[in-house]
Amino acid sequence: MRTLSEITAALDGLYPRRWAEEWDRVGLVCGRGGNSVRKILCVVDVVPATVIEAIEHDCDLIVAHHPLLLRGVSSLDPAADYKGDLVHTLIESGMGLYVAHTNADVANPGVSDALADRLGLVDLRPLRPLSDPEHHGSGRGIGRIGRLPAPLTLAALLERAAKALPPTVGGVRAAGDPERQISTVAVCGGAGDSYLADAAAAGANAYLTADLRHHPASEHVARSGPALIDAAHWATERPWLDIVAEQLSRLVDDVLVSDLDTDPWTIHQKTGVN
Repeated sequence: MRTLSEITAALDGLYPRRWAEEWDRVGLVCGRGGNSVRKILCVVDVVPATVIEAIEHDCDLIVAHHPLLLRGVSSLDPAADYKGDLVHTLIESGMGLYVAHTNADVANPGVSDALADRLGLVDLRPLRPLSDPEHHGSGRGIGRIGRLPAPLTLAALLERAAKALPPTVGGVRAAGDPERQISTVAVCGGAGDSYLADAAAAGANAYLTADLRHHPASEHVARSGPALIDAAHWATERPWLDIVAEQLSRLVDDVLVSDLDTDPWTIHQKTGVN
C-alpha cells in the first residue's frame, strides 16, 4: 500500500512544480504524507459534486487539474464560502488533494496530447514549445499541432470533435467555411485564444480550443487564419484524466476517473426559435 508522500513524489516527477506558471498553485493542497492511499479519484474541477463523488467511492486522494485555492485567502470559514467548506470536508474525511495544472498543460504527454489523441491526430509537436534548455527536444510546451491521417472538411472535423469529446450542453461550434479542407490541426486544452497567432504561424488549417472570445476570434477569421472550433473548457481537459489515471494505476490498483460534467453552463437554447 502506497503512502500519500509516495504518490505525491511520483506526481511531482511526472509533473514537476517548476514547470507551472508563476501565478499557478500546484502540488499537494492537503493531506498528511504518511496516510495510506488505496483509491484515487481524478477530476478536472474540485467542486462539491466531485468531492461528494470521491467520498461516496471511499477515495483517499483527489488528483485535480484546476486549483481549488488559486488566489490568496484570509479565511477558510466553512459557513462563509464553499471552498472553505470543501477544505474542511476533505480534511475531516481524511482525504488528500493534489493539483497538476499548467505543469500538466506543458507535459508530454499532457493535457493537449490527450485532446489531440481524441481527434486522431498524428505526428504531434508543441504549438508553443518550452524554451528552457531543460525542455529541448522533449516535446513539451503549450498546445499541440498534428496531422489528420486523411483530410476532412471543417464540417466533418466538427462532427468528429463532437463525437470524440465528452458531451456538454453547449457542444462544439466552428468558425469558417464548412467545406474548407483540413489536414493540419492545432489544439490547446482549456482557454486558448492567447495562442491564435501560434496556430496561424504553425500552418494549422484549424484550431480547436475553449473559451474563444468574440473579438479575438472575429479578427482572426478576418485575417484568413485557421478555422476555429470552440468547445467547452471542461470537455477539452477531461481527456487528460485518462492519462494521469493510467500513470497512477502503476502505483495504486484502484484509480477512478470522474465523468461528472462540471462545465458551468447547464442550459442551451438556440436564439430565434419559436
